[in-house]
Amino acid sequence: MLNIALTFAALQEHEAPAAGGGLMSIQINLMFWTLVIFLLLFWILKRYAFPVILSSVEAREKALEEAIDAAKRDRDEAARLLAEQKAQIEGARGESQKIIAEAREIAEKLRADTLEKTRQEQQEMLARARRDLAAEREKAVAQLRREAVDLAIAGASKVVEENLDSDKNRKIVEAFLASLAAESPKPKAESR
Repeated sequence: MLNIALTFAALQEHEAPAAGGGLMSIQINLMFWTLVIFLLLFWILKRYAFPVILSSVEAREKALEEAIDAAKRDRDEAARLLAEQKAQIEGARGESQKIIAEAREIAEKLRADTLEKTRQEQQEMLARARRDLAAEREKAVAQLRREAVDLAIAGASKVVEENLDSDKNRKIVEAFLASLAAESPKPKAESR
Protein backbone atom coordinates (compact mmCIF):
# COMPACT_ATOMS: atom_id res chain seq x y z
CA MET A 1 0.00 0.00 0.00
CA LEU A 2 2.83 2.31 0.80
CA ASN A 3 4.38 1.51 -2.57
CA ILE A 4 1.18 2.48 -4.31
CA ALA A 5 1.06 5.80 -2.52
CA LEU A 6 4.66 6.57 -3.37
CA THR A 7 4.15 5.63 -7.00
CA PHE A 8 1.08 7.83 -7.21
CA ALA A 9 2.97 10.74 -5.62
CA ALA A 10 5.79 10.34 -8.15
CA LEU A 11 3.30 10.44 -11.04
CA GLN A 12 1.77 13.55 -9.67
CA GLU A 13 5.14 15.23 -9.57
CA HIS A 14 5.77 14.59 -13.23
CA GLU A 15 2.42 15.95 -14.18
CA ALA A 16 2.56 19.01 -11.94
CA PRO A 17 5.23 20.97 -13.79
CA ALA A 18 3.36 20.52 -17.00
CA ALA A 19 0.17 21.85 -15.42
CA GLY A 20 1.97 24.93 -14.30
CA GLY A 21 2.03 24.17 -10.57
CA GLY A 22 4.76 25.81 -8.66
CA LEU A 23 6.35 25.37 -5.37
CA MET A 24 3.64 27.32 -3.61
CA SER A 25 0.70 25.82 -5.48
CA ILE A 26 -1.77 23.68 -3.58
CA GLN A 27 -2.04 20.08 -4.73
CA ILE A 28 -4.88 18.30 -3.00
CA ASN A 29 -4.03 14.80 -4.09
CA LEU A 30 -0.47 15.18 -2.73
CA MET A 31 -1.85 16.49 0.56
CA PHE A 32 -4.26 13.58 0.75
CA TRP A 33 -1.63 10.94 0.22
CA THR A 34 0.77 12.65 2.60
CA LEU A 35 -1.96 12.65 5.24
CA VAL A 36 -2.75 8.98 4.58
CA ILE A 37 0.90 8.00 4.80
CA PHE A 38 1.33 10.04 7.99
CA LEU A 39 -1.73 8.47 9.65
CA LEU A 40 -0.63 5.01 8.60
CA LEU A 41 2.87 5.58 9.94
CA PHE A 42 1.45 7.09 13.14
CA TRP A 43 -0.83 4.09 13.65
CA ILE A 44 2.08 1.62 13.11
CA LEU A 45 4.29 3.52 15.51
CA LYS A 46 1.50 3.80 18.09
CA ARG A 47 0.67 0.14 17.81
CA TYR A 48 4.20 -1.35 17.82
CA ALA A 49 6.96 1.17 18.60
CA PHE A 50 5.50 3.60 21.15
CA PRO A 51 4.56 0.95 23.76
CA VAL A 52 8.05 -0.50 23.60
CA ILE A 53 9.66 2.94 23.77
CA LEU A 54 7.37 4.07 26.61
CA SER A 55 7.92 0.88 28.59
CA SER A 56 11.69 1.19 28.23
CA VAL A 57 11.53 4.88 29.25
CA GLU A 58 9.36 3.98 32.25
CA ALA A 59 11.71 1.15 33.18
CA ARG A 60 14.65 3.51 32.90
CA GLU A 61 12.81 6.09 35.03
CA LYS A 62 12.00 3.45 37.63
CA ALA A 63 15.62 2.22 37.66
CA LEU A 64 16.86 5.79 38.09
CA GLU A 65 14.43 6.41 40.95
CA GLU A 66 15.51 3.17 42.63
CA ALA A 67 19.17 4.13 42.17
CA ILE A 68 18.51 7.58 43.65
CA ASP A 69 16.63 6.05 46.59
CA ALA A 70 19.43 3.53 47.13
CA ALA A 71 22.00 6.33 46.98
CA LYS A 72 20.01 8.31 49.57
CA ARG A 73 19.82 5.25 51.84
CA ASP A 74 23.53 4.61 51.39
CA ARG A 75 24.32 8.27 52.12
CA ASP A 76 22.18 8.21 55.26
CA GLU A 77 23.81 4.94 56.37
CA ALA A 78 27.27 6.39 55.68
CA ALA A 79 26.42 9.50 57.70
CA ARG A 80 25.20 7.33 60.59
CA LEU A 81 28.34 5.18 60.45
CA LEU A 82 30.51 8.28 60.30
CA ALA A 83 28.81 9.69 63.39
CA GLU A 84 29.33 6.35 65.18
CA GLN A 85 32.99 6.27 64.20
CA LYS A 86 33.49 9.86 65.38
CA ALA A 87 31.90 8.96 68.70
CA GLN A 88 34.13 5.89 68.98
CA ILE A 89 37.21 7.94 68.11
CA GLU A 90 36.33 10.51 70.77
CA GLY A 91 35.78 7.71 73.28
CA ALA A 92 39.11 6.13 72.37
CA ARG A 93 40.83 9.50 72.56
CA GLY A 94 39.44 10.10 76.06
CA GLU A 95 40.40 6.61 77.15
CA SER A 96 43.92 7.02 75.76
CA GLN A 97 44.31 10.30 77.66
CA LYS A 98 43.19 8.52 80.82
CA ILE A 99 45.67 5.69 80.22
CA ILE A 100 48.47 8.18 79.58
CA ALA A 101 47.66 10.04 82.81
CA GLU A 102 47.63 6.76 84.76
CA ALA A 103 50.93 5.72 83.18
CA ARG A 104 52.52 9.04 84.14
CA GLU A 105 51.24 8.67 87.68
CA ILE A 106 52.60 5.13 87.93
CA ALA A 107 55.93 6.24 86.44
CA GLU A 108 56.21 9.06 88.99
CA LYS A 109 55.42 6.65 91.82
CA LEU A 110 57.99 4.14 90.52
CA ARG A 111 60.58 6.89 90.19
CA ALA A 112 59.93 8.09 93.73
CA ASP A 113 60.06 4.52 95.06
CA THR A 114 63.28 3.86 93.18
CA LEU A 115 64.85 7.06 94.50
CA GLU A 116 63.82 6.21 98.05
CA LYS A 117 65.16 2.69 97.74
CA THR A 118 68.41 4.03 96.30
CA ARG A 119 68.75 6.49 99.20
CA GLN A 120 68.14 3.71 101.71
CA GLU A 121 70.71 1.47 100.03
CA GLN A 122 73.16 4.38 99.97
CA GLN A 123 72.65 5.00 103.70
CA GLU A 124 73.08 1.29 104.43
CA MET A 125 76.27 1.18 102.35
CA LEU A 126 77.64 4.27 104.13
CA ALA A 127 76.79 2.83 107.56
CA ARG A 128 78.40 -0.50 106.63
CA ALA A 129 81.48 1.30 105.30
CA ARG A 130 81.73 3.32 108.54
CA ARG A 131 81.42 0.15 110.63
CA ASP A 132 84.03 -1.59 108.48
CA LEU A 133 86.36 1.42 108.74
CA ALA A 134 85.89 1.59 112.52
CA ALA A 135 86.56 -2.15 112.88
CA GLU A 136 89.66 -1.89 110.68
CA ARG A 137 90.83 1.13 112.64
CA GLU A 138 90.36 -0.77 115.90
CA LYS A 139 92.31 -3.72 114.48
CA ALA A 140 95.06 -1.40 113.28
CA VAL A 141 95.22 0.37 116.65
CA ALA A 142 95.30 -2.97 118.49
CA GLN A 143 98.06 -4.18 116.16
CA LEU A 144 99.99 -0.96 116.67
CA ARG A 145 99.63 -1.32 120.43
CA ARG A 146 100.95 -4.85 120.36
CA GLU A 147 103.87 -3.78 118.23
CA ALA A 148 104.46 -0.75 120.47
CA VAL A 149 104.39 -2.98 123.54
CA ASP A 150 106.81 -5.41 121.93
CA LEU A 151 109.12 -2.54 120.92
CA ALA A 152 108.89 -0.95 124.34
CA ILE A 153 109.75 -4.24 126.05
CA ALA A 154 112.62 -4.85 123.68
CA GLY A 155 113.89 -1.33 124.29
CA ALA A 156 113.41 -1.57 128.02
CA SER A 157 115.21 -4.88 128.26
CA LYS A 158 118.24 -3.39 126.55
CA VAL A 159 118.16 -0.27 128.70
CA VAL A 160 117.62 -2.01 131.95
CA GLU A 161 120.18 -4.66 132.68
CA GLU A 162 118.34 -6.31 135.38
CA ASN A 163 116.35 -9.22 134.49
CA LEU A 164 112.79 -8.11 135.00
CA ASP A 165 109.88 -10.30 134.22
CA SER A 166 108.82 -9.61 130.62
CA ASP A 167 105.15 -10.29 131.38
CA LYS A 168 105.29 -7.70 134.13
CA ASN A 169 106.89 -5.19 131.77
CA ARG A 170 104.24 -5.91 129.14
CA LYS A 171 101.43 -5.11 131.60
CA ILE A 172 103.06 -1.82 132.60
CA VAL A 173 103.45 -0.68 129.00
CA GLU A 174 99.90 -1.72 128.07
CA ALA A 175 98.53 0.24 131.03
CA PHE A 176 100.54 3.28 129.98
CA LEU A 177 99.35 3.05 126.37
CA ALA A 178 95.75 2.59 127.52
CA SER A 179 96.03 5.75 129.61
CA LEU A 180 97.39 7.60 126.56
CA ALA A 181 94.51 6.32 124.41
CA ALA A 182 91.98 7.45 127.03
CA GLU A 183 93.50 10.96 127.11
CA SER A 184 93.74 11.38 123.32
CA PRO A 185 90.62 12.90 121.61
CA LYS A 186 88.43 10.50 119.59
CA PRO A 187 88.38 11.08 115.81
CA LYS A 188 85.30 12.94 114.66
CA ALA A 189 82.64 11.04 112.73
CA GLU A 190 82.46 11.93 109.07
CA SER A 191 79.72 14.38 108.23
CA ARG A 192 77.72 14.11 105.07
